[in-house]
Amino acid sequence: MSKPRQPSLAQLRAFSAVAEHLHFREAAAGIGMSQPALSGAVAALEEALGVRLLERTTRRVLLTPAGERLAARARRVLDAVGELLEEAEAARTPFTGVLRLGVIPTCAPYLLPTVLRLVHERYPRLDLQVHEEQTAALLDGLGSGRLDLLLLAVPLGAQGVTELPLFEEDFVLVTEAGHELAGRTGIPRQRLRDLPLLLLDEGHCLRDQALEICREAGRDQRRQAPGEVTTTAAGLSTLVQLVAGGLGVTLLPRTALRLETDRNERLATGCFADPAPARRIALAMRTGTARQAEFTAFAAALREALDGLPVRPLAA
Repeated sequence: MSKPRQPSLAQLRAFSAVAEHLHFREAAAGIGMSQPALSGAVAALEEALGVRLLERTTRRVLLTPAGERLAARARRVLDAVGELLEEAEAARTPFTGVLRLGVIPTCAPYLLPTVLRLVHERYPRLDLQVHEEQTAALLDGLGSGRLDLLLLAVPLGAQGVTELPLFEEDFVLVTEAGHELAGRTGIPRQRLRDLPLLLLDEGHCLRDQALEICREAGRDQRRQAPGEVTTTAAGLSTLVQLVAGGLGVTLLPRTALRLETDRNERLATGCFADPAPARRIALAMRTGTARQAEFTAFAAALREALDGLPVRPLAA
């Protein structure tokens, strides 16, 4: 028996375009192919696979049941080939091509200006694509290959992930302007035992860090503190507005202060006694990635670019 013919990438690309547009003319325009060539490529694919993929009428194009199943697989094949080409390009010429950077929401507004300036000035041929997501989604994206590099709080404790430390930053207590701790320095962590603490929603690593700080301060999370509220927020900007409205206090990383509190006269800050509670920020990559040397160099350059931010750079 003769072996079935292998479909070509051009055939898969043509079929995927038709499956997306359900229109031959629009699909052909979308991938820069003539309509006759596109029709021929899809017909050749059907012949090679021995399966009818499309139902053609004079008015429209429909996917057959087999076509619906195979369209998803064709898309994954094309995505995988695209990733292979990106890896090859990165190996040939570091800091070129696409870099898909995932960033947690409690870092993105405060660190991305530094990252973007670094890329613009030092790596102008790098096509940086930024994705803001929570930690669990970022790790899933890194593992699946959807993302290349992450900027987030560590330690992660995730298998197959290598961390490239960047810096450490202190947490600051944010209160109403008239609060008894407003403007104070040397605040003992133990004061967190009885303050109405406002937190981010479930899923944010900053929420988990704040709860861990409270646990270390001796706060019993099973019991509400005096005046405790159960309000939570999806982002730090909302959180500080709740503080300004008198609903409680919160913890912010130092990098967030200028953007979130400086222009609000209803807010004040207080600093904890040394050693202040802090978080560590790092880049994270897949262990053994072909771009390891490139990402390590990028981390070193980013550490240098942190000059002027209220952080303590960490050694590699």
